[in-house]
Amino acid sequence: MLDVWCELQCPDCRSSQTDLSALRARYGDALEIRIRHFPLEKHQHAHAAAQALEEAIVQGRGWPYAEAVLAHAEELGARGEVLLVEVARELGLDAEEMDTALIDGRHILIVDADQAEGKAIGVNGTPTYVIGGERLDGGKSQEGLRERIEAIADRLLAG
Repeated sequence: MLDVWCELQCPDCRSSQTDLSALRARYGDALEIRIRHFPLEKHQHAHAAAQALEEAIVQGRGWPYAEAVLAHAEELGARGEVLLVEVARELGLDAEEMDTALIDGRHILIVDADQAEGKAIGVNGTPTYVIGGERLDGGKSQEGLRERIEAIADRLLAG
């Protein structure tokens, strides 16, 4: 399993999508890749975006939603929850349910638990990857990270 600690208003997380797409293509179902929430305080809409992503997961479109919101990371800063609901609508999700989920906070505990777990294991920026018990920080540089992840994944899947 590969845990990816990210937030949907982070330009570095947007850049990581190329590597994550390549990893999903290479390993398919053999390597579960989970998005874990780590909203940064400097991004005012990151917490709402994490809750929206959880609603998209419930509606069966987690990865497409994450990718679509990340494509608008800078715009999210200006448009906030309006953009989150628009993206849901564009992807064919139930936009009214998305809006309701953002209002009622039904996914806030998942987001807060992820963030607390991230802090407990030393995550301090995004994206951060955890695979095979090893934490790889992509917030400073993502150079060579996909190769390191692949080497660990190959080892874990062979054993």
